Amino acid sequence: MIRLMATVLALLLSFLPAAADPSGAVPDLLDGLADREELKPLKTVIVARDGETIAEKGYRGHSPGESTNIKSASKSVVSALVGIAIDKGLLDGPEQKIAPLLKEDLPSPADPRINDITIGNLLSMQAGLGRLSGPNYGRWVSSRNWVRFALAQPFADDPGGRMLYSTASTHLLSAILTKVGGKSTLALARDWLGPLQGFRIGAWERDPQGIYLGGNQMAMSARSLLAFGELYRTGGRTGDGRQIVPADWIALSWQPHTNSYFSGDAYGYGWFARQIGGETVHFAWGYGGQMLYIVPALKLTVVMTSEESGPSARNGYRDALHGVLGEIVSAVKAD
Repeated sequence: MIRLMATVLALLLSFLPAAADPSGAVPDLLDGLADREELKPLKTVIVARDGETIAEKGYRGHSPGESTNIKSASKSVVSALVGIAIDKGLLDGPEQKIAPLLKEDLPSPADPRINDITIGNLLSMQAGLGRLSGPNYGRWVSSRNWVRFALAQPFADDPGGRMLYSTASTHLLSAILTKVGGKSTLALARDWLGPLQGFRIGAWERDPQGIYLGGNQMAMSARSLLAFGELYRTGGRTGDGRQIVPADWIALSWQPHTNSYFSGDAYGYGWFARQIGGETVHFAWGYGGQMLYIVPALKLTVVMTSEESGPSARNGYRDALHGVLGEIVSAVKAD
């Protein structure tokens, strides 16, 4: 409850007025990133404060307006769609069990624990099913039916247990959204998030049954990702005052439900959280270094996109991007 209240307070603080960057410290900082050896994969950075872009930069021929694969940062978009579906009454809530929704694809015989998996478990990566990310990703997406393959995985833990990061979990959410929404996940995203100015999903991979891949292979520009981040920073309201994502869903999504085994970062419903530059930061993270950072207390939203050719965690590149955000936070605080 205390964590939830703190998150709600952070959302309320995001509506307080904030100064821009009159000194130009942030644009100068972004200019200097091009010369850093550890940041060679960096493609674009955009920094917005209080809804105003104060700096943006493309590197090595890239532009903030070009389409890029945001990889697992798209898991935060899927989480938003689940929250909207709940608000529309298409889903009951995070505690709803998934087995009745996916009964046609359940294995037979099935581990009885499959009946305990909830929507919330999928969102927080606590379904308990064996992971289908990392070294197991290839055999999953080579299967004939991704939903059935995911549901047939042996349990590695009980539902609600430790975090087992798996793109299959968010793909099951995409299948559920397709079923209850009566449209493809892409069509739902365009309908429900369409009123958000500047937001657009481009190409998006589908499975053999035509279900859009929940949590990966989504094309979006850095500016579009910024628009999505701003929606969350402002409590789910568009610039013209339309409530698209329920504010209480954002608070619940940012509330820590588990922790990453690899980084120790808190994880909610499709969002990581950690302290950077002395501030609480909620962030979406995609392979290679596709980052969306929100710093509610400073009314700050930052997007960084990178080449997709290599991992960002094992080689320290993700931590370098966290360091850049820390510098941005320090520059904003200094003004």
